[in-house]
Amino acid sequence: MKKIIVTGCNGQLGREINKYYADKRGLEFINTDVDELDITNIDEVCELVQGEKPYAIINCAAYTAVDACETNKDIAFKVNVLGPRNLAIAAQSVGAKLVHISTDYVFDGTKEEPYMEYDATNPQSVYGVTKARAEEMVRQFCHRYFILRTAWLYGDGKNFVKTMLRLAEDHDTVTVVGDQFGTPTSTAQLVKAIDSILFTENYGTYHATCEGSCSWADFAEEIFRLAGKDTRVVRTTTEEYGAPAARPLHSVLENYMFKMTGAYTFCDWHDAIKEYIDDMKL
Repeated sequence: MKKIIVTGCNGQLGREINKYYADKRGLEFINTDVDELDITNIDEVCELVQGEKPYAIINCAAYTAVDACETNKDIAFKVNVLGPRNLAIAAQSVGAKLVHISTDYVFDGTKEEPYMEYDATNPQSVYGVTKARAEEMVRQFCHRYFILRTAWLYGDGKNFVKTMLRLAEDHDTVTVVGDQFGTPTSTAQLVKAIDSILFTENYGTYHATCEGSCSWADFAEEIFRLAGKDTRVVRTTTEEYGAPAARPLHSVLENYMFKMTGAYTFCDWHDAIKEYIDDMKL
């Protein structure tokens, strides 16, 4: 029986992981969230990991409130940097694998072509900085790691798709940024990608998003089209929107490592969002 510890089990990805592996035999999942495990406390983390001696740890925990990170820097650092460091140290102590989820925000968004795994990071926000530092901690303290950079994630929980559909209920128009480009990615696709490498020795840093790219405004329009909503998208610019934290304008990721290893092929983002909205049975 392989034990797998999941942190942030109540988040979108944590829920998807449990859903995906619900019928898989030979695996025992130890689900933790902030109430069960404080990942910022090295003693708590080591006690759990050394007691359970898991096959792997999947770290879905993070402080993802991008704008709030600008003012809550200490919290962002503790959760996003010290947490992964502690998990990496604990994983290394028992020979466990560590799957760590990172983000496109580690890049500055100035590259016109998709970012490769080996491109230099240059985060522009506190959130991006903490996630980049977390990657360094994982590489420094754990030998058996998989770092997966994903983007624009949606699944079972609070996300952009559900926000747009909620707004469509009582708005004829919705204003959405049209000059930030990335790739919407479903948790269903991300979990399949995790599964494709989790039981292998294909360690390293991976980009893990659906194929293709769009702007947030394009994404919103596709959501409304698939959901049969008449809500019109009014495009605005990042500058006009004026969010506290800087966002990368072009953070499309190339899933180069997945393609080179042949481990997994992501579907196009159009197909993933269609499947998601179909499953919602609106």
